[in-house]
Amino acid sequence: MAIVNLPNKPLTVNPLKQSQALGASLAFLGLKGMIPLFHGSQGCTAFAKVVLVRHFREAIPLATTAMTEVSTILGGEENVEQAILTLVEKVQPEIIGLCSTGLTETRGDELERFLKDIRDRHPELDYLPIVFAPTPDFKGALQDGFAAAVESIVREIPKAGGIRTEQVTILAGSSLTPGDLQEIKEMVTAFGLVPIIVPDIGASLDGHLEDGYSAVTASGTTIKQLRDIGSSAFTIALGESMRNAAKILEERFNIPYEVFGELTGLDAVDEFLQALAILSSNSVPEKYRRQRRQLQDAMLDSHFYFGAKRVSLALEPDLLWSTVNFLQSMGTQIHAVVTTTRSPLLEKLPVKSVTIGDLDDFEQLAAGSDLLIGNSNVGAIAKRLSMPFYRLGIPIYDRLGNGYFTKVGYRGTMELLFGIGNLFLEAEEERVKQLWEIGSGE
Repeated sequence: MAIVNLPNKPLTVNPLKQSQALGASLAFLGLKGMIPLFHGSQGCTAFAKVVLVRHFREAIPLATTAMTEVSTILGGEENVEQAILTLVEKVQPEIIGLCSTGLTETRGDELERFLKDIRDRHPELDYLPIVFAPTPDFKGALQDGFAAAVESIVREIPKAGGIRTEQVTILAGSSLTPGDLQEIKEMVTAFGLVPIIVPDIGASLDGHLEDGYSAVTASGTTIKQLRDIGSSAFTIALGESMRNAAKILEERFNIPYEVFGELTGLDAVDEFLQALAILSSNSVPEKYRRQRRQLQDAMLDSHFYFGAKRVSLALEPDLLWSTVNFLQSMGTQIHAVVTTTRSPLLEKLPVKSVTIGDLDDFEQLAAGSDLLIGNSNVGAIAKRLSMPFYRLGIPIYDRLGNGYFTKVGYRGTMELLFGIGNLFLEAEEERVKQLWEIGSGE
């Protein structure tokens, strides 16, 4: 059991966490024909857009209600109404994801009432789903906002229908990359199952060229698929943060669910494939048996470099959980852990303590580590401490290919294994070189 520490600082120094609104917009971007709409100032939307564009290196559709000083004081209903009508006229979205921000949450705008009144005045909008996610950025973090958006989606859009025994709903948490979701989709379909992934950023943010320009997301989970979720035979929640969304589907449609906290590592992938085999009544395909043997060999080849190494991590809770368990399975020691927000997983982490804090806390706690793991903002700390650094999470703005990176399944585990192992190998070679130079008197 880990002890959860909350630093008593009066301010945040070098922030680690991203806002809830950013997390909600990322979830909404996994739906086809979507444009997320931020109810707040233009700066709130611009900041989220910059983070997502730099991370994925793709055009990111975001809109704003553009609240000013006057509209903030007088109320934002007119801005929300005008923004929705403008989007319908200009970009013809199939669905709109409405996110609140710190500005409008502090003022107390009642967005659910706003939407009801707007629909009463504009019956022509009855065809258009508008999903609202409350995402104040003065509390919580990216993972919380992402989860709030998914919960709103499954609460409002799915319809009841006859059970389709081969159809499963995959609730994909914020810790998964587009590459991860493509690997998961391939694994599920290999068993003859039909997955509906919510949200499917593996289709919308995987870095592909479309035939033409679209002002909304061109791919992702479709409205029809979202409505068909009520007919799924089972729900697979990937990440503890997806548990509440799975419970909503169970309460609404009596659909059983199972939560998988991680899909990285030999044991975790074994459990996932076994669950798919039971669901489908099919045996595990031979290609995964071979991939498993390849991973075993990779672990055997690399475990010398992982053993007793001290690793410090600064990640969101779901991603932190899966990464810590994978590293410990390879024999590493967890030196320091810093995360962004509360989660039921924190007390269960197999470490002495975890700090909910910022990168200033992380820099102080990480001294003496052999490796740092976190987003690109940890890079400056790694330079100051002269330590190897592995990039994981959001944002990663100083490396290419973030949409393709995969860390789940046997193949994804090997990619993560070799990526971290090569850093340990380079550090070991540098240490040997320095010892040789000292011994030779150079």
